[in-house]
Amino acid sequence: MANITLHTDSPVTATCVPNVFIDRYMVQASGEYVKIYLYLLRCITGNKSELSISKMADKFEHTEKDIKRALKYWEKMNLLHLEYDEKDELSSINFLDSPTPQPFTHNIAKPKKECQTSSEISDKKSAARREYSANEIDHFRSNEEVRTLFFVAEKYMCHPLTTTDVQTILYWYDTLKFSSELIEYLIEFCVEKGHSATRYMDKVALSWAEMNIKTAEQAKQTSNVHNQAYYAVIKSLGINNRNLVPYEMDFIEKWMKEYGFSLDIITEACKRTIQAIHQPSFEYTDTILHSWKDHKIHHLEDIATLDAAYKNKKMKKHPAAPKSNGNKFNNFSQRNYNYDQLERQLLNRSIQ
Repeated sequence: MANITLHTDSPVTATCVPNVFIDRYMVQASGEYVKIYLYLLRCITGNKSELSISKMADKFEHTEKDIKRALKYWEKMNLLHLEYDEKDELSSINFLDSPTPQPFTHNIAKPKKECQTSSEISDKKSAARREYSANEIDHFRSNEEVRTLFFVAEKYMCHPLTTTDVQTILYWYDTLKFSSELIEYLIEFCVEKGHSATRYMDKVALSWAEMNIKTAEQAKQTSNVHNQAYYAVIKSLGINNRNLVPYEMDFIEKWMKEYGFSLDIITEACKRTIQAIHQPSFEYTDTILHSWKDHKIHHLEDIATLDAAYKNKKMKKHPAAPKSNGNKFNNFSQRNYNYDQLERQLLNRSIQ
C-alpha cells in the first residue's frame, strides 16, 4: 500500500483543533471518525508527513475499509480533500483551511432497503450510536442480566470496565439488540484471539450485525468458517512465526465474501503465490484471485481449464522449435545412396 502525503497551508507547531470542528462537526460524527481526524491533525503537526491506510488501520485496530470510510466522511463534510493516483489509490490528504459548515440533513433521505450496502449499514449503525447517561447506566445495572454481563466482561478482560467499555457493551445490548449470550461469546472470541480492546470487539460486533447474526450458535458457525480459512491461508503461505494483522485478515474476508471463493480455491492461489515469488504476499494472492473472479472461476476444475487455455494460447503465439535427437550431423537432410552402384564405379576406376 502506497504512502499518503499530508499537506496543509497552516504553519503550526502544535496540534490545533479548529473551533468549528468542535462546535459543529464533532458532536454529530461517530467517535471513531473523530479519532481518525484528530490523529491526522496530530500527524501533520508532529512532522509525520507520510502515513498509509494500513498503518492507521493497525494503530486503531480497524479495517482499511473503516479508515477509508472515515476519510470519505470528512471529505463530505468539506474538512478534507482526498487525491488519488493513476491507480485510483489514495495518495494525498489535504486539510481545508476554512471549512464551510454543511447541514447534516443531507443523510436524512434513506436509500431503498434492498440497495443498501454493508458500508451503508455500518455507517447507519455508527450514526445511531449515542452516549448513555449516568442515570441510564444505573438503570441498566438494575437488570440482573446486564450486571452478570458486566461481571463476565471484567473477568475476560482482566480489568475493571472503563466508561468506554460500559458504553460499548450497552450499545451492543441496547442498539444492536445482541443477547447477553451473544455478547459473552463475542468477548470470549476476541480475547482468545489476543484482542481485549473493546474497539476491536466493536468492529467484530458490527460485522456480525451486518451478517444478521442473532445467536451465539450462529456466531460460532461463522467463526469456525473464518478460523478454518485463517489457518488454511497461513499454512499455504508458510506463515508460522506470527499472527495475521487486521489488514491481512481483511483480504481473507474479501476473498470469501466479495469474491465468493471456497477455501480450496483460496489456498490454491496462496500456493501459486509461493511458487511464483517464494514469499507470502496477500497483495499478490489477491491479484491471482481477482483474475480468477474476472474469469468466473467457481471450481478447481475451472482453474485447470483456464491453465490449459493459457498454455495453448502461449504455444500458438510462440511455437516450439523442432526437437533435436542430440546428434548435430542428423540435423541435415539425409541422402539415400545405391552402394552397389558406387562399388562398381570404384572397381571400374581401379581397372582403368
